[in-house]
Amino acid sequence: MKIAILPGDGIGTEIIEEAVKVLNALGQPFDMESAPVGGAGYEAHGHPLPEGTLKLAKEADAILFGAVGDWKYDTLERSLRPEQAILGLRKHLTLFANFRPAILYPELVGASTLKPEVVSGLDILIVRELNGDIYFGQPRGVREAPDGLFKGAREGFDTMRYAEPEIRRIAHVAFQAARKRGKRLTSVDKANVLETFQFWKDIVTDVHKEYPDIELDHMYVDNAAMQLVRAPKKFDVIVTGNMFGDILSDAAAMLTGSIGMLPSASLDANSKGLYEPSHGSAPDIAGKGIANPLATILSAAMMLRFSLNLPAEADRIENAVKKVLAQGLRTPDIHEAGTTKVGTAEMGDAVVKALA
Repeated sequence: MKIAILPGDGIGTEIIEEAVKVLNALGQPFDMESAPVGGAGYEAHGHPLPEGTLKLAKEADAILFGAVGDWKYDTLERSLRPEQAILGLRKHLTLFANFRPAILYPELVGASTLKPEVVSGLDILIVRELNGDIYFGQPRGVREAPDGLFKGAREGFDTMRYAEPEIRRIAHVAFQAARKRGKRLTSVDKANVLETFQFWKDIVTDVHKEYPDIELDHMYVDNAAMQLVRAPKKFDVIVTGNMFGDILSDAAAMLTGSIGMLPSASLDANSKGLYEPSHGSAPDIAGKGIANPLATILSAAMMLRFSLNLPAEADRIENAVKKVLAQGLRTPDIHEAGTTKVGTAEMGDAVVKALA
């Protein structure tokens, strides 16, 4: 079982170290190989996704990814910025289905900014399409406006587009995920304004015919954002496009108390995946040893379950995280009165101890 370890930038190196520590404690014969990516890739090889890193990712059975990005790279041309590494991996590996679970552990109810009665028992799965939408649509760029009120002025433009097969495959993934949970699926769109998402809505509705046991409803993205903070437990599985999913999954993350608690999986059609925490590289706290490694550790558990077919080991990690939280250990992002504040390495050590 070959795992590509891509730490990246900022706190990425710190949180990946703790996840690797936990994986090693399982006693499985993992072949783990590291490579630079993001800003680290640019510094080492002049590109955020060096050829050697991409080669390793293609050869591996799964990829464990930290985080990329740093303000010092913001002046680089867009193709060389660290964030292009993750977009490149999604494209080259055809990782089209992003799973982002938002689960509120009972011990962290007080860490959420919402009232306990609103979020207690929260368990949502957001399924985000990753290969299409405005992030990848062509044409895009900056030009002189060809017409309109500001004809001749410089304008920036991106193209939102989805092909029917792209929508069908992510819809099937979402319906199948709902079938394993509460059998309720909410498709989020903006069909009242955007032709692309009227098309999305039509295709999802058609795919629904193959899943008569699943309750399907459609919701505009602005309403979905409102409902996530008003009555989040009304959702079970949410499926949506690349941009809307990017925004809504981060909003859902904060319902759980901290984005530092949210893992994610990005899968291809054969369940090969890239696993990463939902948060970013947080360069402002990098090197301070205070980052929460639990999202990365839980991402490693998802990797064991979805790509490496080791569900028992995945359960062990998830149960160890629950034990640590029950013991009252908290990194600064989830610390509250009556709990014990610990650092990144201490939290990783606690999870390893709980595994035993």
